[in-house]
Amino acid sequence: MQHLADRYGHGPVQLAEIAGAQNIPAKFLTVILSELTRYGLVDSRRGRDGGYWLAIAPIDISYGDLIRIMRGSLALVPCASRFAHEKCKNCVEEGDCRTRALMLDVRDRTAQLLDGVRLSDRIELVPAFEAEGPVNDTGNDTGT
Repeated sequence: MQHLADRYGHGPVQLAEIAGAQNIPAKFLTVILSELTRYGLVDSRRGRDGGYWLAIAPIDISYGDLIRIMRGSLALVPCASRFAHEKCKNCVEEGDCRTRALMLDVRDRTAQLLDGVRLSDRIELVPAFEAEGPVNDTGNDTGT
């Protein structure tokens, strides 16, 4: 997602470019991008000029959003999850558990941090020549 955010507004990014730059196997990346497309965060187009791009602006996507989509929860243990709460296996009752209160605090602090960081906060601007070919801004056609 950060790779796509870095190239936001430059048009589609090919799967091979993302896979190579991020060292992710293409088959695995296809699954990830399909899931992100289902959630409306990524769009795609097939064909020679196709690829992937962010469907919404990087400022509108937090790291907390991404982790919730990919993992389902920010909580380290099931009993501390806000949206996928489950009783922990082989554990004492939640009311008697002294660790649960700490895990709830960890979850809340993690959410505060990750929800406060947007993809746009971490963008590394990609010069136009990398995304679209060389740009000659000197006004002459010498190619230098």
